Amino acid sequence: MSRRTVADVVVDGLTRAGTPRLFAVPGEGADLTLLRAVRAAGLPLTLASGETGACIMAAVTGDLVEAPGAALGGRGVTAAIAGLAHALADRAPMVFLTDGRSGKMLVCKASLTVEADSAARQIVDATRLATTEPRGPVHLEIPAEIARQWAPTLVPSSRPDPPSAPDPAALDAAAQLLARASRPLLVAGLHCRSTGVQQWVRALAEALPAPVLVTCRAKGALPDPHPLMLGVLGADAVDERLLRRADLIVGLGLDALEPVPAPWWSTVPVLALGPPRALDDWFPAVGVLGEVAVVLEELAPRLHDRKRADWDVAELDRLKRELAAGPTGAHQVLARRGIVRIAREATPAGTIVTADAGPHLLDVAVSWHTVAPREFLVSNGLATAGFALPAAIAAHLVHTDRRVVCFTGARGLAAAATELETAVRLGASIVVVVFDADESDTPDLMRVAQSFGITAFAADSEPGFGEAFGRALGASGPSLIRV
Repeated sequence: MSRRTVADVVVDGLTRAGTPRLFAVPGEGADLTLLRAVRAAGLPLTLASGETGACIMAAVTGDLVEAPGAALGGRGVTAAIAGLAHALADRAPMVFLTDGRSGKMLVCKASLTVEADSAARQIVDATRLATTEPRGPVHLEIPAEIARQWAPTLVPSSRPDPPSAPDPAALDAAAQLLARASRPLLVAGLHCRSTGVQQWVRALAEALPAPVLVTCRAKGALPDPHPLMLGVLGADAVDERLLRRADLIVGLGLDALEPVPAPWWSTVPVLALGPPRALDDWFPAVGVLGEVAVVLEELAPRLHDRKRADWDVAELDRLKRELAAGPTGAHQVLARRGIVRIAREATPAGTIVTADAGPHLLDVAVSWHTVAPREFLVSNGLATAGFALPAAIAAHLVHTDRRVVCFTGARGLAAAATELETAVRLGASIVVVVFDADESDTPDLMRVAQSFGITAFAADSEPGFGEAFGRALGASGPSLIRV
């Protein structure tokens, strides 16, 4: 049995689990033993400007590649709490490494302290826990004196245990509930973003047939252009009209941390299909636990003799057009949606969008058409700002061949402004669109961007934005447009 340092074993464990790179913060005093092990293993290292940004980048990376992302904390680990909270709220798998000065991180699924004789097992435990549903961040504390010690390299499997098969009795009950429903309505959540789920969501929607709404995190679970795809949950007028007509709500992969309005759980019967613990203590009278794709595959044969749903196709089309058009007389909403449509029309298929919380979020979600999961990145942590820019940088690093557009507000950009330097240093082809409501307590965004060497434009009309956006797409490296 060969022996290497604890740091080597930890880095090897991350690599075996599929971690594509490590994010860290320069000058924060983290023990160099880990960094040397990272370089020796050939694991790419990306320096972020702040702890929060590094953790968001690691979490988004883990979410995109469906393997644990990784971030290394320095002396200022308290600054990482906001980023770790994003990862926890977003069910994003990541491992947060510290060198022993941080104590327990309460915003993580677990906080583990590495010991030399069990380092190989502990890094496997950390990556398995991070990727086990519900996914989330795991803190791994590696004291500096331990990181330099020799450790045995016995390597157990790093893959999470396969989920249990769905209960046949629960599948039968679900099929009976669907058989009695004449107007079922499908609501897809973030657990519909996993590989292979989209085809089953589409198959169920077309087989019933039934309209589909998605949470913001689940955009792409059914392509936006699909005629049964009505849009994003949260457009109140459309939601209310659908609820009045539906006689069953089928929740597909919904998560307790997603902002779903309370009336959806109390107006009509609910059937929930999804992984264990995703809905915490709340669960409807009928539900099937398991991976969404597996549950739908097992459910399909039980629906062969079911009568087709009684939805008015013309009415569904009117509702879809009404949602896309936006509320009458809401000038700011209509203006934002027009801006987003211009950006969508100017970018190729597969473009990735990130969006911060704020009054613009629903407008971006409604107007940006997505055809696959993980093309629209937003956080469940709607009370915090500064997600969109670090998320866009992570998306660029994972998908270097794709365009990335970041929609944010003045406060959201101000919260993550130091990561503009990271985007410039990496030469990231990101277009940052800032909806600026002339907020007096935020800095001059144009000047801030230009101080980092970013090409910046201002636009006060749709034609002006179209021209600026075209020039931004042609710029090398990141660019910014203030609307």
